[in-house]
Amino acid sequence: MQEENKPLILVTNDDGITAPGIRHLIKIMKTIGDVVVVAPDSPQSGMGHAITISDNLYCDPVTIDKYSQVKEYSCSGTPADCVKIATQEILKRKPDLCVSGINHGSNSSINVIYSGTMSAAVEAGVEGIPAIGFSLLDYSMEANFDHTTKYVKRITESVIKNGLPKGVVLNVNIPKASDEKIKGIQVCRQANARWEEKFDKRQNPQGRDYYWLSGDFVNQDEGKNTDVEALEAGYVSVVPVKFDLTAHDFINELNSWNIDD
Repeated sequence: MQEENKPLILVTNDDGITAPGIRHLIKIMKTIGDVVVVAPDSPQSGMGHAITISDNLYCDPVTIDKYSQVKEYSCSGTPADCVKIATQEILKRKPDLCVSGINHGSNSSINVIYSGTMSAAVEAGVEGIPAIGFSLLDYSMEANFDHTTKYVKRITESVIKNGLPKGVVLNVNIPKASDEKIKGIQVCRQANARWEEKFDKRQNPQGRDYYWLSGDFVNQDEGKNTDVEALEAGYVSVVPVKFDLTAHDFINELNSWNIDD
């Protein structure tokens, strides 16, 4: 039974409901509020803000941890689908917070565009729910999440206490565990960095060509106070993300083109 003084927290991710990252995030959120989990039934990394519109969408109650009192649902759709169906069909009221992650791998700089983790957070933000996406700079499914606990908890509790502006969600990236102690938390901006993609052309046994995507991450940002710089220096990066994609500073110049004449 939900206690009235506890926040209702929706937990989701893009690595799938059984991924170690979301299991660790659930444990942290249980110390903060009442938790309901709605997450994909299989990995959905790189799905961005895709939604299911031409297939059946299933969402079934599951028991991952038989000793937990947390209600969990496994969804056949994308991370954005999970948030939509959670708020429209499963939860009896709007959650006080949505947290997505902890992602296995970085979602700094341009990765935020492709990230299913962050798209779930953005979807919650669109619905007026304060939201945070958490990621760890370790792609391994054997990643150690222990050192993330205090930072995830501190940032989550700060959002619950202070709220977030309308149209803003937080993108949080945490350095991989190492011998060096994390130096702290740094609020910063998204770096101007991107992937220079390469396609490895191959052939299947039937002789048909196919392509395997690879590439190199290139940081083109020479400025300061970026998420990439913070992470490389050993800080947890926190970037406030707006999902209004309008280039407001270009509107006046675009109007000067008189394209309506």
